[in-house]
Amino acid sequence: MQLIPQNHLQLIIEVAIILYAGMVFLFNLAPISLGFVLFLCLLLGVIFNVIFGVDIISLFTSFGQQEYTHPFGPLALMTMITALAAINMMEDAGVDVRGLKGFLYILIAGMTIFGGLMHRSFLLLWLLGLFMGLVIISKSFRRESVFTFKRIILFIVVVIVAFGSLELVSRIFQMSILSPSLRILRIEENAIPSIKMVLKSTYLIGHDPSSSYWGDASQGFADGYISLPLSLILFFGFPFPVFSGVLVSKKDIIDYMLPGIFGWAYDFGYITLFFFLLWCLSVIILGFKLLQIYRSKREGGLKSYLGREALLIGSLTAFISQAMVGLFIVNRSINGTALLTFIFLSSLIVAQAVKIKGSVT
Repeated sequence: MQLIPQNHLQLIIEVAIILYAGMVFLFNLAPISLGFVLFLCLLLGVIFNVIFGVDIISLFTSFGQQEYTHPFGPLALMTMITALAAINMMEDAGVDVRGLKGFLYILIAGMTIFGGLMHRSFLLLWLLGLFMGLVIISKSFRRESVFTFKRIILFIVVVIVAFGSLELVSRIFQMSILSPSLRILRIEENAIPSIKMVLKSTYLIGHDPSSSYWGDASQGFADGYISLPLSLILFFGFPFPVFSGVLVSKKDIIDYMLPGIFGWAYDFGYITLFFFLLWCLSVIILGFKLLQIYRSKREGGLKSYLGREALLIGSLTAFISQAMVGLFIVNRSINGTALLTFIFLSSLIVAQAVKIKGSVT
């Protein structure tokens, strides 16, 4: 394999390798205490609230919104679940965390409101992630599940109210961009033709070049429907096909209307999709195996891994939630900058395996 990437897929793989190597180095070099992890997560929680809040203000004013929820949404979820896990650990140690809990709940509420107003896919990722995160935390600390029948019903009601509120706000302010029903209608109108095109044009490796926007210039593989951030590609001057400027809307047939499994299959072929899904599943299984190891160490009286355990709970939750939404609902949640976030979250999980192995030997 040449060191200089020749297409989008090779660039994705090389960036993943670099991130993995960097995280392994960081986890083996830097001390990661529970207090530091909690402080960093709370600080990032404030920053993400400000970012999402500014984006919402831009949505209601003449300034163009940046849609920060796609790249930063999973990171925000990771910080909040990590903070929840850290607070549970401190509570088990007898520390009074009532003030921290209240502050954390305010941060979570702010992100729910600001991020939910910006994107329905974020709201789904967020609520799904909070649900899974609380389940993982309860299992990790061997506590009774926080989800009773009444609470599950309440959760469903909250989801319905959240999406209903978005619809109400969109009608009051005549902002169709906020309307969940319009999003569903667009999917109904465009998803079926997109799925038919993908199924008809996708091969084991790549796709039919004539079905691509690039036409005769298409290589039938890695046409830019799935890519890392455009800024990264343009900065290094890679000669890849990219959908930039007014061309961004041309990839909506894949990026906006279809789940990620169709996007990855179309741009890279069914074989690449298989290995991508295998990688996702392997990272998730590894994450749960590491959680079992961390729990046994914690219950054995070893406290030096508490920070790593809290971070693992947060990153694993965010990775699973982003994978489910991106792969099975909307491709945009794991494309572009969001894809870089997805790889980063996986590196936070995989890198911890090297640390554990080194500590045992």
